[in-house]
Amino acid sequence: MPKRTDIHSVLIIGAGPIIIGQACEFDYSGTQACKALKEEGYRVILVNSNPATIMTDPEFADRTYIEPITPECVEKIIVREIAEMKRLGVPVVGQASSPATVPAGVPPAVPHKLVLLPTLGGQTALNTAMALHRSGVLAKYGVEMIGAKPEAIERGEDRQVFKDLMLSIGLDVPISGTAHNLDEARAVADKIGRFPLIIRPAFTLGGTGGGIGYNREEFEEIAKRGIELSPVNEILIEESLLGWKEYEMEVMRDQADNCVIICSIENFDPMGVHTGDSITVAPIQTLTDKEYQIMRDQSFAVIRAVGVETGGSNIQFGVNPENGRMVIIEMNPRVSRSSALASKATGFPIAKIAAKLAVGYLLDELKNDITRETPASFEPSIDYVVTKIPRFAFEKFPQADPTLTTQMKSVGEAMAIGRTFKESLQKCLRSLEIGRSGLGGDGKPWRIGTEVYGDRDILPRDVISRKLSVPNAERIFFIRHALRAGFTIEEIFNLTKIDRWFLVQIKEIVDFEEELATAKN
Repeated sequence: MPKRTDIHSVLIIGAGPIIIGQACEFDYSGTQACKALKEEGYRVILVNSNPATIMTDPEFADRTYIEPITPECVEKIIVREIAEMKRLGVPVVGQASSPATVPAGVPPAVPHKLVLLPTLGGQTALNTAMALHRSGVLAKYGVEMIGAKPEAIERGEDRQVFKDLMLSIGLDVPISGTAHNLDEARAVADKIGRFPLIIRPAFTLGGTGGGIGYNREEFEEIAKRGIELSPVNEILIEESLLGWKEYEMEVMRDQADNCVIICSIENFDPMGVHTGDSITVAPIQTLTDKEYQIMRDQSFAVIRAVGVETGGSNIQFGVNPENGRMVIIEMNPRVSRSSALASKATGFPIAKIAAKLAVGYLLDELKNDITRETPASFEPSIDYVVTKIPRFAFEKFPQADPTLTTQMKSVGEAMAIGRTFKESLQKCLRSLEIGRSGLGGDGKPWRIGTEVYGDRDILPRDVISRKLSVPNAERIFFIRHALRAGFTIEEIFNLTKIDRWFLVQIKEIVDFEEELATAKN
């Protein structure tokens, strides 16, 4: 299917200011998309409130607006751009026309549409586009939303709608309920009947306003905050899946219903830690081929049911390590933080391909930039391991709670590639710029509270147990301390719920360190 010839201008909404949960990943994606659309001959209009980004450089868009990303401001830009298109002699779709309407006497092949691409600017762009749709602004000016239809965004972002949809296609989801006020939240908590409970606000980024309520007092405090911070005043309250294994799938789909998995990602940390704060590994390391194929099939079922016709989506799964029960956690019907990681891990430019799919191309019509031979419909296959480790800055915020929860707290991340998990892990730890050369063995001291220990000192078991039992930024290093202190793999697993396969890999690194430390020469 050739690219659409009825589109004249594409309006891209950026992600806005760099905040926790929304950083340079969206600049990376937006820049790719701007270049791809200009390459196809479209006039690209960019709205972004952050001038300190690559995508706002003059060469990436035909017109760039450094303006607040609000529905009111974007509406003014739409009005101005329609006037500009008329000045250029473009037969623009008239006001109060449907996006499908062609002006009288204009052949469909003549470029005449202004379209909106909201899937590359994270949650900010998606929420702004949905506000414009709900208020009737897009219909009023005949602006079509491409990349993801409003109905698909609603199905993917509204927690209750998404849950009902998953159940209707036979997929398992956590026991849950939605609430719009504190009384409804209490009723859902009573219905589930046990703490802890996970609170997830609708239409937010990075788990903003969410958290884990271990008792009724904590639950009510988080629920109240979540309702206030959700743009639609809605929270999802679900049974605790703490300790379950967490996985992500990056999926792409085109208008001909071709679906591909671009990258599978496994979270080193179990459920209960936001995926942006978790160490992640690609490809998945601890699933059997049969389990992986089930997850792949379910990913395709989800993207089809939600109705994302073109572009990428991120789908998250939870798996109970005791019985293998697999549940759908959530989906993002847009390019996400994980999409940038998946792009860099596989060499597959997700944002670029998503932009081209949005304007009509099919996956098998687009070439893979890395191989230069295979089409984009071939699933990338990698013979190396990619590890991502988040970077925290709790030392700059001594009053902040360093416990990692479902609300994102990391301020950056490092990524490394190696032939094995052990190699990529050590490279990544070294890349964090925290003064360590890896898990340890570098002769540098360890500061824990007011105590300072030598690199080869054996730490007290109670200190190690305390650091392992609660998710925190230093837990990966305390696995080394635990192994050196004589903890068994089973003891560490019971404290952390980190998969035994990862613990065995870390033990092999520690054993090699011991071998080197005790070598006579």
